[in-house]
Amino acid sequence: MKLLITGGAGFIGSNFILYVLRGHPEVTLVNVDALTYCGNLENLSSVEDNSQYRFVKANIADSEAMEPLFRENRFDAVINFAAETHVDRSITGPSVFLSTNVVGTQVLLGLSLKYQLKRFLQISTDEVYGSLPETGYFSETTPLAPNSPYSASKAAADFLVRAYVHTYEMDAVITRCSNNYGPYQFPEKLIPLMITNALEDKPLPVYGDGMNVRDWLHVEDHCRAVWAVLEKGKAGDVYNIGGSNEWHNLALVKELLQILQKPESLITFVKDRPGHDRRYAIDASKIQRELGWAPAYDFASGLRQTVAWYIENEGWWRRVKSGEYQKYYQEQYKL
Repeated sequence: MKLLITGGAGFIGSNFILYVLRGHPEVTLVNVDALTYCGNLENLSSVEDNSQYRFVKANIADSEAMEPLFRENRFDAVINFAAETHVDRSITGPSVFLSTNVVGTQVLLGLSLKYQLKRFLQISTDEVYGSLPETGYFSETTPLAPNSPYSASKAAADFLVRAYVHTYEMDAVITRCSNNYGPYQFPEKLIPLMITNALEDKPLPVYGDGMNVRDWLHVEDHCRAVWAVLEKGKAGDVYNIGGSNEWHNLALVKELLQILQKPESLITFVKDRPGHDRRYAIDASKIQRELGWAPAYDFASGLRQTVAWYIENEGWWRRVKSGEYQKYYQEQYKL
């Protein structure tokens, strides 16, 4: 099987590539990434010489750059991880989110249709559903009600996938996942930001009252779910992927400080961001029932393992925070 992985230099995409190459010698991968600020090829340094793997620098919204890849490789499937994902950045600059998340998805859909790929897998987010009250869960039939430019762009991409399924009878599937954590996560996101700031004894910024709730899932559990959907998911369906593991942001930050043996006095409450969704929680019973997937990581051990990874890989996150990671790989790959 030959796969096109888009956004494979990002957090979830790079973890997925590593997951596949560890366990599937029958698969070859082409990783397309534009290497924006959150793309980091250092995540994949261990496989850069692997004969099953090839990297191509390109923007998925650039049809002229993407078409030769489809024409020359004859992929079996596309897994579209490529996305601008940071909500704060979408508030201050939404245009790039529309370009990558909407136009980029349409380009991939059009080329997948033209070259008759067997499957298109769209990696989406639970944020397209909007915000939950204190009770209840997002199911695959929950109406989409995005509340940020980021989630609106992802919802638009999901609607495009749905349209290609119904108009062109394309074999496409959508996954919507809860918050991920684990190795190689860009340190603007909550867990790595808090870990790395605490290691430097810097303030830990917590939005509002810290009572926003998120459902956390280890990135490797997400990768296993994506593989299950790729292999066995029903064409045209949506699959929610969640950890059934809800935490208030403030409680999670305190748990991280306890693991790191750092004082809670590092916590600093900051002004809440506009339109901050209060609670996300996933009902993942469909993927468990139909595809036999379930999370393997318990949060206590997964979180400690993640903290240990950031402690052991200080050079990685320091290069990310300083920006050196981009310069190094521009020289390494002559990009």
